[in-house]
Amino acid sequence: MKPTASSFGRLPDGTDVQLYTLTNAHGLKATISTYGGTVTSLLVPDKAGQLGDVVLGFDSLAGYQSPEYRKSGPYFGALIGRYGNRIAKGRFTLDGKEYTLATNNGPNHLHGGLKGFDKVVWQAQPGSSAQGQTLTLRYRSKDGEEGYPGTLQVTVVYTLTPDDALQIDYAATTDKATPVNLTNHSYFNLGAGADVLGHEVTLPADRYTVVDASLIPTGELRPVKGTPFDFTSAHAIGERIAQVPGGYDHNWVLTQTDGLHEAATVYESTTGRTMTVRTTEPGVQFYTGNFLDGSLKGKGGKVYGKHAGFCLETQHFPDSPNQPAFPSPILQPGQTLRSTTSYTFGVRK
Repeated sequence: MKPTASSFGRLPDGTDVQLYTLTNAHGLKATISTYGGTVTSLLVPDKAGQLGDVVLGFDSLAGYQSPEYRKSGPYFGALIGRYGNRIAKGRFTLDGKEYTLATNNGPNHLHGGLKGFDKVVWQAQPGSSAQGQTLTLRYRSKDGEEGYPGTLQVTVVYTLTPDDALQIDYAATTDKATPVNLTNHSYFNLGAGADVLGHEVTLPADRYTVVDASLIPTGELRPVKGTPFDFTSAHAIGERIAQVPGGYDHNWVLTQTDGLHEAATVYESTTGRTMTVRTTEPGVQFYTGNFLDGSLKGKGGKVYGKHAGFCLETQHFPDSPNQPAFPSPILQPGQTLRSTTSYTFGVRK
């Protein structure tokens, strides 16, 4: 069985946008749009076996095109690139040449610029593998697009596995050296409630990247012990969030970096739903929907207020092109970037 396809509408320029729905034997359903490679819905069971949608998004393409959505820019469920997270002042130097990018987040460059990978239509190929139904998405990012050097060929494969995981495999090649940091920006709410402050989160990371007022890393990797950033044991999101000005929007330095390693676990007590995130990336951005303000109405007319969802964006560290001490995000010609992140769902009764 392959994923099923349906129309999601047309963009203002007439481009057709498709929705693909992946299912597994347990009834899980992941729906993904070719616009932005966006996860628009993700149905998973609770402890009573009832399916519920655990990601934020919209019922129609129009929601992702509205002036309100474009103004607030939450990137619901989208694939992010060429560089996820922030690059200071929209500038970096590579091989002696300075490159200038759009500054679309205060003084900084965020999530690939004015038209990042979240706003393009990807070429889609539904399929199946021994691991489950698959959706392969491809995009060619031209040399100079959004200011980045090199033509980047990107392939992203979504797989809904028999063990109830949505797995995302990223691959990319380039013809010039370029920074690359690919991720997915899904907002999760395992309880489908008004906010996520009661969700219990564990992050296996003993350090985080300290940031300045514009959320650019200072370069310091500070121990989490004794701070509100310590999620080495489970804590509710809302337990200490008031101690963090603006809320959580930081990169955690994962303790394990070999192979597919754990990046987070989340538990929501009302529904019993659990989510385990594993990745090959060195960091994870834990963001608690601080900028959601109730101006967006999502699926079924639900208002998305502050903390309506949380993100766990697996990644290289923010501003890595300007931080030589961080793991390098530079992809060279002849190399293939490969990265995997999985979100596995379960229940605790």
